[in-house]
Amino acid sequence: MSVDISRFIETLKKEVAQYRVPVVDLLAVQTQSPFKILVATILSARTKDEVTAAASKRLFRLAPDVESLDRLSREMIQELIFPVGFYKSKAKYLSNLSKALDVFGGLVPKSIDDLVTLPGVGRKTANLVRAVAFDMDAICVDTHVHRIMNIWGFVNTKTPLETEQALRANLPRKHWKEVNGILVAFGQGTCRPVAPHCERCVLTQVCPKKGVTPRKIKSGRRNNSA
Repeated sequence: MSVDISRFIETLKKEVAQYRVPVVDLLAVQTQSPFKILVATILSARTKDEVTAAASKRLFRLAPDVESLDRLSREMIQELIFPVGFYKSKAKYLSNLSKALDVFGGLVPKSIDDLVTLPGVGRKTANLVRAVAFDMDAICVDTHVHRIMNIWGFVNTKTPLETEQALRANLPRKHWKEVNGILVAFGQGTCRPVAPHCERCVLTQVCPKKGVTPRKIKSGRRNNSA
């Protein structure tokens, strides 16, 4: 772990300030509702941000809280959230959410162990809800965080869970809550999974680029295509 991780993260924090904000982080600015943040996070799995944002808006128009969500049929939820990825499964999760929250007095719980008991909530979602909805220390590791941390050589892991465990042990706590939002934006905009834009990356001179195949640049000019 030879990279200066704080330098990398602080550099990217400035870089992504003008990028499109991940939808769950944007929702946290717009609302203080842990319920809405939880639901949007469930919807966001394997779904583009713009699709998640539109589906969340349609759903929250009719179901702004858990009580109103409980009054919607699964079929209606499916119709409202389509075309998010795995919309049928997610409609099932949401239709069962009210009953699952009854255990916690109808409120979204704060602990990871409690959150993962909810339908459709794994560790990634639980950590994101804990960090975004409750402003509590948590490390949300999605594919972008897992991939980029390995590119930097800050971790050497095979799975997101291994990455989460490694980051808990080695990432300065001050970066825990922010690392997901920063690396998701960076991973979508510059350090893409396929043909990353290393030629315009602010870290290109210091990034180890482990396992990376930079996109080919046409001779004589930069390729500015998306």
